Amino acid sequence: MDVPKEQITALLDNALFNSAQLLGSFLVSSSTVNAETSPHLKAENLVLLGDALFREREYRRAIHTYKQALQYYKIIPKQNSTSSRSALSASNRSSSPNSFNICAINENEMEGIPSKARNLQMSLLMAKLYRNTKHTRGAVTCYRECLRQCPYVIEAIIALAELGASAKDIISLFPQTPNRGGRAQLDHGDSSRWLQRYVEAQCCIASNDYKGGLELLAELLQRFPNNTHILLEMAKVEAIIGKNDEAIMNFEKVRSVDPYVVTCMDEYAMLLKMKSDYSKLNKLVHDLLSIDPTRPEVFVALSVLWERKDERGALSYAEKSIKIDERHIPGYLMKGNLLLALKRPESAVMAFRGAQELRADLRSYQVHSYLAFSKVKEALYAAREAMKAMPQSAKALKLVGDVHASNSGGREKAKKFYESALRLEPGYLGAALALAELHVIEGRNGDAVSLLERYLKDWADDSLHVKLAQVFAATNMLQDSLSHYQSALRINPQNEAAKKGLERLEKQMKGVDPDAPEDEEENEVDDADAEQEEAELL
Repeated sequence: MDVPKEQITALLDNALFNSAQLLGSFLVSSSTVNAETSPHLKAENLVLLGDALFREREYRRAIHTYKQALQYYKIIPKQNSTSSRSALSASNRSSSPNSFNICAINENEMEGIPSKARNLQMSLLMAKLYRNTKHTRGAVTCYRECLRQCPYVIEAIIALAELGASAKDIISLFPQTPNRGGRAQLDHGDSSRWLQRYVEAQCCIASNDYKGGLELLAELLQRFPNNTHILLEMAKVEAIIGKNDEAIMNFEKVRSVDPYVVTCMDEYAMLLKMKSDYSKLNKLVHDLLSIDPTRPEVFVALSVLWERKDERGALSYAEKSIKIDERHIPGYLMKGNLLLALKRPESAVMAFRGAQELRADLRSYQVHSYLAFSKVKEALYAAREAMKAMPQSAKALKLVGDVHASNSGGREKAKKFYESALRLEPGYLGAALALAELHVIEGRNGDAVSLLERYLKDWADDSLHVKLAQVFAATNMLQDSLSHYQSALRINPQNEAAKKGLERLEKQMKGVDPDAPEDEEENEVDDADAEQEEAELL
């Protein structure tokens, strides 16, 4: 079997509920268990996952999982029902945690306990305490001890990868031979190779080798179809590298498998906002509030929803998410973006730095914060740091290009960086749009049009149509501009830039100054619309 059930039971017995439910997600999605021929096994697996989710206090997910188990239980042949019932009840009994005395032990007392005398629960708690207080060496030591005791502590694998351990180093910690201490052993045959692949994937992602990480996760997904944890990991990486459509698709797949997942749904909310898909965003926030309104992801999602109506209110939601969990990275990213919008770039830099200290990715390099208050030198330093950390990243190259493009003397350098980014990743539309904008600034409208039209042959993207429409409008080719704005809205009816551009264009075509102030009546209508949306949300 791919995932030994007794290991999930052991994790539950040691109150390692998060690792238990992550491992449980592999158990229930394993392609080696055929639900039609072995419904009793499927039911048992789902009960184990439900137990882990219940103890992790993800109650709505637990109920959803138990209901699935009951559906499989109903199709078990009657002759097997007695044995299945006893197996299910045994599963329930064995998964009950047998000790919670660790709650009464404080940090100083735990440090006084020799490492060999600490159980699995103590070792993981010590690792988290060390990491939260930035004692990296102590954290690494305790996480390593966790994996020596049990190779299936998924939390420890992820943490060690993020703290810089290599895949070879992590895999070497897994128990190799039988021992008298009752520690979990890892079968190094084909059935456990998935765990080694998982370690390699996490180490790739932590070292910013996003392409390698995605390839390994995709390989794992074939073995564990519809695994919510793998799908979420893939979606997170795709969001970081700008593959927004793929990320949205994977987030939606997770919600179709388990509509009660809250983890990472704030990152999904950010992508929906970028796509201007407010109907889906509104529904997502309502769903999250009904599942568990105490989670940091819910407050980030609320912040995303409120951003276009009340930036200060949105900022308070982002700050609330950080108060709930000081290690919640999307909270810092959202806070940084809102502070930029509120023209507080110095504070934005601090927020992005908070995200970077937890886990540096391309979104946390505060390049545009520095540019917002003309600190070009600091912006260039941050962009180069990103490029050093991620030399094979087209997005990092674009960041350097953005800094050079911010002043007239650096535009030729910017052009080279944008072109390098496109050579490295031809499908990176962000670099294509930035290069087109550079062409327009320097009066090369024909080059901008030919570049954008070339990309439109392969990518039917609304942002490409909007940029083309803007170029045509600037050169007074109003009919061509109209055609591309309409194409953008056909692809994405919620595209705000296309809507606003079309409004301006219609005024231009009527001979009206598009920058003239609007009437008071129109402003009042907008306010009424906003109030109605707020009422619907509440």
